[in-house]
Amino acid sequence: MEQTKIYQALQGVRGRQPADLEKLEMLLVRFSQLTLEQPWIKEIDINPLLVSEADSPDPLLALDARMSLHPADMDPATIPRPAIRPYPSQYVLPWQLKDRTAVTVRPIRPEDEPLLVQFHQTLSEESVYFRYFHLMTLSHRIAHDRLTRICFVDYDREMALVVDKKNGDGTHEILGVGRLSKSHGVNAAEFAMLISDAYQKQGIGTKLLEQLIQIGHDEGLDYITAEILHENRAMQRVCEKVGFGLKRMPDFIEAKIDVTTTPLQPDAISSH
Repeated sequence: MEQTKIYQALQGVRGRQPADLEKLEMLLVRFSQLTLEQPWIKEIDINPLLVSEADSPDPLLALDARMSLHPADMDPATIPRPAIRPYPSQYVLPWQLKDRTAVTVRPIRPEDEPLLVQFHQTLSEESVYFRYFHLMTLSHRIAHDRLTRICFVDYDREMALVVDKKNGDGTHEILGVGRLSKSHGVNAAEFAMLISDAYQKQGIGTKLLEQLIQIGHDEGLDYITAEILHENRAMQRVCEKVGFGLKRMPDFIEAKIDVTTTPLQPDAISSH
């Protein structure tokens, strides 16, 4: 909204009170949700939308609206997909650590950036080295430009899962991050994972990898791969546990799994 010419007028001009921007934001969000939840809508618009002062009895009033639908005999598979994929809420899953701590495994969100800053502060040099194949300073890892790229995900190309723990005071912390990045030119993806040192050996790595395999299956991938350092035996064991085959290369261990034939976990998340 801030990039539109009318935004300044919505702030209040010529002595008029500002519009209720919070309600206008909610209207736009619900309008978007409507179009996503009802894919048979071909075109829809509200024109005009009367926006009055915040203390008005009707601060938002649709004076006219129009909607057209796709033909009833249209093949659902040919309905155009949204230009921007919505948040994949079907991949949100409640879970428990080995010590019975309740957490939520969910796709990453743009607002997770402050939590990722805190998360990176919990990592040892060894964890960083195993993940990135070289040491990386904390200041570089938590740089705003870098975390913005990580949190603002195009869910069609990447799927990043976080393990989210809600504390007793209502705050949240991220315990682990797993990422599935689609490869170019082949129907495959590469995974990467990073777990907070304080929460390792709690089953997080295994669970994240199981969920990434399920997502790969749901997204129609053929296989998932990863490169693992020779010294990172813990990750090698996790990969073998969930069905990856390991191949020793000169500089790393290549892990690979065929997600079209891998048996899925009974409690794995699914979009179906």
